[in-house]
Amino acid sequence: MLINQFREGFPELATKSKHPAMMQLESIKQWCKKRKWLLAILAILLVAYYFCLPKKLFNTPTSYVLEDANGDLLNAGIASDGQWRFPFNEHVPEKFEKCIIAYEDKRFRYHWGLDPIAIVRALKQNIQGKKVMSGGSTITMQVIRLSRNQPRNIWQKIIEGVLATRLEFAASKKKILALYASNAPFGGNVIGLEAAAWRYYGRKADLLSWGEMAALAVLPNNPAMVHPGRNRQTLLAKRNRLLDKLCSQKTIDSLTCQLSKLEPLPDQPLALPQDAPHLMDLFHKQIRKGEPTRLRSTVIASLQRSASAIVERFHSSYKANGINNAAVLVLDVETGNTLAYVGNIYHPADSELESHVDIIQSRRSPGSTLKPVLYAAMLNDGLILPHTLIPDIPTQIAGYAPQNFDLGFDGAVPASRALARSLNIPAVRMLQQYRYERFYTLLKKLGITTLDKPADHYGLSLILGGAETTLWEMCGMYASMARTLVHIQQYNGKYDLDDIHPPNYRHDAEQPDEHELSNAGVLDAGSLWYAFEAMTEGMRPGEELLWQQFSSSQRIAWKTGTSFGFRDGWAIGVTPQYVVGVWVGNADGEGRPGLIGVSTAAPILFDVFRQLKTGSWFVPPYAQLRKVEVCAKSGYRASELCDDVDTLMVPAAGIRAGVCPFHQLVHLDRTGHYRVTEACESPQFMQHKSWFILPPSQEFYYRNKNTYLPLPPYKPECLPYVGLDKAPMELIYPRPNARIYIPIEIDGQPGQTIFTATHRNTSMKIFWHLDNKFMGATTEFHQMAFHPLPGRHIITLVDENGERIEQSFEILNKEKD
Repeated sequence: MLINQFREGFPELATKSKHPAMMQLESIKQWCKKRKWLLAILAILLVAYYFCLPKKLFNTPTSYVLEDANGDLLNAGIASDGQWRFPFNEHVPEKFEKCIIAYEDKRFRYHWGLDPIAIVRALKQNIQGKKVMSGGSTITMQVIRLSRNQPRNIWQKIIEGVLATRLEFAASKKKILALYASNAPFGGNVIGLEAAAWRYYGRKADLLSWGEMAALAVLPNNPAMVHPGRNRQTLLAKRNRLLDKLCSQKTIDSLTCQLSKLEPLPDQPLALPQDAPHLMDLFHKQIRKGEPTRLRSTVIASLQRSASAIVERFHSSYKANGINNAAVLVLDVETGNTLAYVGNIYHPADSELESHVDIIQSRRSPGSTLKPVLYAAMLNDGLILPHTLIPDIPTQIAGYAPQNFDLGFDGAVPASRALARSLNIPAVRMLQQYRYERFYTLLKKLGITTLDKPADHYGLSLILGGAETTLWEMCGMYASMARTLVHIQQYNGKYDLDDIHPPNYRHDAEQPDEHELSNAGVLDAGSLWYAFEAMTEGMRPGEELLWQQFSSSQRIAWKTGTSFGFRDGWAIGVTPQYVVGVWVGNADGEGRPGLIGVSTAAPILFDVFRQLKTGSWFVPPYAQLRKVEVCAKSGYRASELCDDVDTLMVPAAGIRAGVCPFHQLVHLDRTGHYRVTEACESPQFMQHKSWFILPPSQEFYYRNKNTYLPLPPYKPECLPYVGLDKAPMELIYPRPNARIYIPIEIDGQPGQTIFTATHRNTSMKIFWHLDNKFMGATTEFHQMAFHPLPGRHIITLVDENGERIEQSFEILNKEKD
């Protein structure tokens, strides 16, 4: 082809076959034809040389390594082959680089994998000594030898040399040094510089001194003979010779050299940090095949250790009551990143404590910790206003009879106060109004994934811990709620659709590049603000009781929870910067007396918050609030009859909230002491007043704890004309068609059932009848104890004025029901 091109370019020479140029080209053509097999062999060798180096030099298993947000070691586990071998680290400390080059391969920076001078010197030493005294291997050759793990002989040396030159073309000097530092043996089952630094000195390699680094640099040369803990004089001599060499090379000065020689040698290997063992287990479970076994987490090591110390301190006192386990989770609100992850106490030697269980990821009954979400949801939909009165009376709904923790009743209580006091009956009544199916769906939207049964399975008990969830998801939900409230200010009243997301513990987790904004969020910002405000009003435990008296105290929205049977104690706290979640109990689910969230989990919560520096409180989202006139006594929107009206900024949906039903127009006689009707009193002599009137069942309990003005009695001459549309008497327990189970007492006899009624006129006498049989009469405090047999019954109450109420109920037979 070359000859043809030459002929086409110079046609005047094409006819002169004896021209020197043509003769030279012809000879080249003949040579090429004769040497084709040489070119083919050369091509094959080049291809073989190119592909001789494996894509991955080292396939040995590595230790699982967990680092904090700054790269400090939190936890490490031994590799599956029993070696302490940390994953590859491209960073090589400068001290180790200078030490290892000075000791192993002083021309490392200049050769291409082979050092002819070193090879000649090694041959000379070996011949003179009549044995192998030096191998002449470069650091690059040693990397190849470590990766192949073949017998050490001449043939393997040749292969190592070839592969070393190939590695020099494939990787930088920095990468080759990193491969050596990560895979060189350092005695016993310690592989790699990182593992050696932690095993022998208890800190990361970057923090080692010149003396410490020099001691480690001489170990890979003969780790079996020169091992920390034995052959100490040999190790000392090698280290000091290396220090002298570094001094002669002006790498260190003479004073540093002398001081370094005085440093002690490493002794027996040390235990590696175990600061986050449960997060380490979580990482181990969630790692995918082929992923690195090193993880930089978002955890802050100092906070992790402080939280662990707090848990240990409280555990030492709780275990006297048989409470063996506790967990703490701290999240950053803005990112959802995990700042501290104490999955449990860590006493692996004591199997009875079950400290291997990661409580943070375990499903547990959340107790009352979902109540703030329901409160915010009802505000969000305009079903209540922040301080709307909620009934707090004996309640039975389809056989379900919730009880307040103190077994008492308030009659009616503001919704915000019911949340602050964690009252159960108002919460159940609110959920009945909101509907548990909607609440179930809302929880899923907020990130609770553990509700794996239909909503009907949980029913109204959902609000009192009838479903199981995890501390991980609960804290994630509260962080999402707080994030929404923080971002509503940053994005000019817009909601960020990315605000609802689960927590994260991986430093390399992807963050959204752009925020997708919307005019509506899952929950209105105003509703969330009121929920967090109500959560700050809870009575703090212990020395935190008077927190408002100190300017240095942190404002924290917090909520506790206690599961049925005293099995789980919860506390969750929220600020604009952090969410802290605490669980206390037993990993095996054993309940213990006194295992209550406010007395066990809450003290830990506030101790953890003392380790955090919180900033300002949530800013009220005024753009999302509307001004509404509210009845001061009922908390409803004010009607024309409300005589004490406040102006309140409420969530936007609050403008549709119900009008106060409790203020009614009452007609009094001219003295104002009696109620009258137009049938018995001339309208011109009547006084017309607005009166705050609760239903009898609510009034009965409300007036015992609040200032309450009962309705005046009817004027005697008006009694014949009084209608029966507003019954002055009510049966509080049992409710209509109640189904009651009476437990058997110790003596084998059925227990008593306490029936309770109320009357607006406290001096009125009530006559009790069971199945048309007179049972007795009561005045002022209307309670009677009965022993009804299993089956359906009718109870009848009649007052002195002939007012009558009748109600049916059923006593259950345990054997049948």
